[in-house]
Amino acid sequence: MDSKEKHINDNEAPNADMIANSLKAEGRERHRENTRKINRLWLWLGVLVLVAILLYWLFSMGMMKAIAG
Repeated sequence: MDSKEKHINDNEAPNADMIANSLKAEGRERHRENTRKINRLWLWLGVLVLVAILLYWLFSMGMMKAIAG
């Protein structure tokens, strides 16, 4: 290996490491963002289910009162 090839190899190694690290960091950030989105979806789904249960309970109580008297 001549000095030119050694110089090229020495200069490529840090760049490859930086690229690998930046790709890992981007992947982690994408994973965090997707996790946030999924958590928000579950939260809203829970809210909708609770509202549905509340409405069902309110209407069933009204029906029972109407039937009872």
